[in-house]
Amino acid sequence: MGVVTYDFEVSSPISPTRLFKALVLEADKLFPKAAPHAIKSVELEGNGGPGSIVKINFADGLPFQYVKHTVEGQDKDNLSYSYSLIEGGPLGEKLEKISYENKFVAGADGGSVCKSLMKFYTVGDCTFTEDEIKEQIQRMDGVYNAVEAYLVANPDVCN
Repeated sequence: MGVVTYDFEVSSPISPTRLFKALVLEADKLFPKAAPHAIKSVELEGNGGPGSIVKINFADGLPFQYVKHTVEGQDKDNLSYSYSLIEGGPLGEKLEKISYENKFVAGADGGSVCKSLMKFYTVGDCTFTEDEIKEQIQRMDGVYNAVEAYLVANPDVCN
């Protein structure tokens, strides 16, 4: 098994606290509302904190039926969240799991920046290219952008 790491940042006009609440604390309720084109439902086993299992069921017609991840860390005070994708989605012949470490910080324009570290754990001697990583990020961007647009259109949500 090899590990490929990738750092990236995403800026948003939404405050860090509000974005953390939407993408982490209330994702099970918000994702299907904000991104019905992509997310059919979100199932939560546990209280949402470390050790919880989250299953995201995708809308019909998308390349994957679901993903399942385990929550490894959640710090509401420091707006950080870590989890590992352990089943479904892009996992299979090339990837054993994908781990994510996310931190939401204040942006220069009054919004926020989500700083992410992704670790791709490959199966055996398989490789995972930067183009494949960018493809994974593009898939996540669709939901992220939909949640962001939903929050802009609904200023009372996740306050």
